[in-house]
Amino acid sequence: MSTSPGGWDCHVHIFDAAAPVLAGHYRPATRTLAEIEARATAEDVSRLVLVQPSVYGRDNALLLRALQAGAGRHRGVAVVAAEVSDAELDVLHAAGVRGIRFNQVSPVGSSQPPADVLRRLAPKLRERGWHAQWYVRRSDLPALLPLQRETGLVFVLDHLAGIEAGTAADDPAWGALAALAGGGAWVKLSGWYRLNSSAPFDTMHAPLQRVARLFGGAMVWGSDWPHTSLDPAIDLPYATTWQPVRAVLSGAQADAVRLRNPLQLYG
Repeated sequence: MSTSPGGWDCHVHIFDAAAPVLAGHYRPATRTLAEIEARATAEDVSRLVLVQPSVYGRDNALLLRALQAGAGRHRGVAVVAAEVSDAELDVLHAAGVRGIRFNQVSPVGSSQPPADVLRRLAPKLRERGWHAQWYVRRSDLPALLPLQRETGLVFVLDHLAGIEAGTAADDPAWGALAALAGGGAWVKLSGWYRLNSSAPFDTMHAPLQRVARLFGGAMVWGSDWPHTSLDPAIDLPYATTWQPVRAVLSGAQADAVRLRNPLQLYG
């Protein structure tokens, strides 16, 4: 991974095996902030975006502690209830949270209807400059369009917006994705192994090229460490998750994805 120091990894998770988890999903092993910082630093990445894992639901305590331990270097994306107080949002904001996440793929991803939560929280999110991050299947993309228009919020689409390797050129998801991009959405170049691909992820080159044409500068990269859907015995090399981006994008555009674009989204 060759680029200038100071890059961003905009999608990682941390875990504490002792923390309570929601029933009906995986039970994670401990994976610490220090561990991912060491891996990232070795590849000239110094800033992280910590994303609340679905197993912890709306308990953001571990995320909050990690952000505070990072002393302002990192940013976060939390999961909150529609009834969340202004005081709690302010604490999260002070720690570095800049968005809330809706997970419609995990079996424990959303306990409240996402559209209802977003409508209730939209004014508070706009006031703080936060975005709404979506982990959805590509078939769900059309349903996001009216919410994007209604709320006026920046939408961030996890894991290449669910566009898998081999997605047909005439799949309806492409039209919805183009409309979302035209409305100001961002996309995360991440989660390749979740998209019917395997290392070195060459099969992601074609969909990534098409997504890049739609989103231009509204793209960020994430390693998705520690790759929760992979067999725990597989230790995917950190740099491998960057390879499709470097292979497909020009040097200047790839550098922007890691260095400059995240500053617009996460400040």
